[in-house]
Amino acid sequence: MAGPKVDLASISLFRATPAQVEETRRRRWPHLGGSMSLAEYIKRDEEMDVLEHAKEGKMITWVLAPREDPTTLDFMCACRTYKRASLVAYPSSSPSEPNSVHETTSYGVAAVFTPPSRRGRGYAGHMMRLLHWVTASRANLPQFPEAWGAPPEEVADAGGGLFSVLWSDVGEEFYHSAGPGGEGGGWEKRGPVSTVWEVGADEGDDEGWTWLTQEQLKGLWDHDAELIRKELETMPMSNGSYEVECPSALVACLPTNGVCAFQIPRATYGSNFSMAGGFWGVQSSSDPNTYASWSVEMGPPPPTLIVTRLWASEGTFPGLIAKIKHAARRSGIGKVEVWNLRAGLRNVAEKTGGQTFIRNEHLPQIVWYGPGATGNVEWAYNEKFCWC
Repeated sequence: MAGPKVDLASISLFRATPAQVEETRRRRWPHLGGSMSLAEYIKRDEEMDVLEHAKEGKMITWVLAPREDPTTLDFMCACRTYKRASLVAYPSSSPSEPNSVHETTSYGVAAVFTPPSRRGRGYAGHMMRLLHWVTASRANLPQFPEAWGAPPEEVADAGGGLFSVLWSDVGEEFYHSAGPGGEGGGWEKRGPVSTVWEVGADEGDDEGWTWLTQEQLKGLWDHDAELIRKELETMPMSNGSYEVECPSALVACLPTNGVCAFQIPRATYGSNFSMAGGFWGVQSSSDPNTYASWSVEMGPPPPTLIVTRLWASEGTFPGLIAKIKHAARRSGIGKVEVWNLRAGLRNVAEKTGGQTFIRNEHLPQIVWYGPGATGNVEWAYNEKFCWC
């Protein structure tokens, strides 16, 4: 049941103090801690927060709190943001010229949580509306609503974002309604598409393939980021192959700076699971531009091998997916899942036994702060590697 109406001008968004960060973990643990004790849950978050994807101010916890007492432990709700290196491509003025690709900043949003005692009062929705004001360039935002009081204070290590992304497990409307100026104009759903294979019993040799450990994968991400940049330069922006017809921009998060690497320790923390041979990726020995990395989805059981990043042509994809299934089988995993295979590979996937469907969970959503509307922007490489 909804609580009393909130005076929005009396609350704002603040960077959490260390004590508030710990309080957010204590609040989430009974609901999200699984089999971990509170101490284990807190320790896991502490260890994740010093990894490359989060350290040096790239991860910030935010709390919605009273303006008169911003450091209180009795704050309303909280979330986290991850600052990420990204790319944006704009169409060239001439069809014979490459797209114009630029480095930019984006944010991943995660851990949105309101304790049950605070729900039903609109706190989480207002927190998300205010979040735009600490992650985006304010010159790209509308006028701040007078009813909300003053805008949140600008924070070191935050701001300057051209877009932000999140993965919703509460449907699409909640985040879409949370725009920077009020109702509407928030995050829009993009490509909640999964392709799944049953692993089966087929086995093959490893000739022509190189298995990759976590350490070896680190050397792949710079190569991968450069391939993403080059492909964005040549991606057609008017061929109807996107969810967005004739997009005005293409955006992509990059797997570098620990973004893709984070998926493995986050998924396996506290478990005794390990991939056979310690291998978390594979690459063609003859074609370095054919490769994949993966993590595991431990629950609900049985576990799934979930591909975090994949690059292949229609010709090399069947061999690559065969090796991914081999890795799963050797590790006792019966299912492989890939997010958002490009259209041409989906057709090949079907011939290799892959079943493609629309997910009703982990819905990718994006909000764009650049020129034009979010609906005119395509999220390229919308894969598991940048999930948070």
